[in-house]
Amino acid sequence: MLEWSGSCFMIKILLAENEKPVADLIALNLRNAGYDCLAAQNGMRALSLVEKQTFDLSLIDIVLPDLSGYELLDYLRPLDIPVIFLTGKDDIEERVRGLRLGAEDYITRPFAVAELLARVDVVLRRYCKLDEHLVIGDVEIAMEARRVTRSGIPVDLTMKEYQLLLLFIRNRNIALFREVIFERIWESDYLGDSRTVDLHVQRLRKKLGWEEKIKSVYKVGYRLDLAPGEIRHM
Repeated sequence: MLEWSGSCFMIKILLAENEKPVADLIALNLRNAGYDCLAAQNGMRALSLVEKQTFDLSLIDIVLPDLSGYELLDYLRPLDIPVIFLTGKDDIEERVRGLRLGAEDYITRPFAVAELLARVDVVLRRYCKLDEHLVIGDVEIAMEARRVTRSGIPVDLTMKEYQLLLLFIRNRNIALFREVIFERIWESDYLGDSRTVDLHVQRLRKKLGWEEKIKSVYKVGYRLDLAPGEIRHM
């Protein structure tokens, strides 16, 4: 819902666009703006990504080769993933249809990159995805200050432990392979030695009192289990 990049949460965006040059250009600009963007060139591939990962926002081309953008919207809406439609048609009826079905916005190509980024930012703020303060039980995380407290008492986390915490929160309820954790936090290839990952997870569990929240997944790695509504934005 958070991957680490420098000093901020990385918002994850799903892009479903059937024209690869257009998709590549949009994805490049989103990544340059600090977002994590995964692209799919058809609806079924987009659904496959959604089943495996958590997304904060989706940019959906209405005309896809298998599922229409409207059909994809029906699937994403119950998952609370806001949708911005992309289309080459400047058709009022299509625009109204999309908005009535639950899309948050509608962008007609060609569009300026600045306009796209502004609309993305507006929708993310509307859904409180850019909040800088999270509360999970007795643990509070202030991202801007890089401060973590437990029951009001500061928790002294190393930079790697803090990055690991954000990675777990962003991918809550998803099993993360040890190699994925290592490559994202230590930014180098995983060589098969799990001791570094295991040690940091153990320390994080103890410091936060999350022995029951961060689960070991046999032959995989770890998963942060959070119930619906357990994570709150302040």
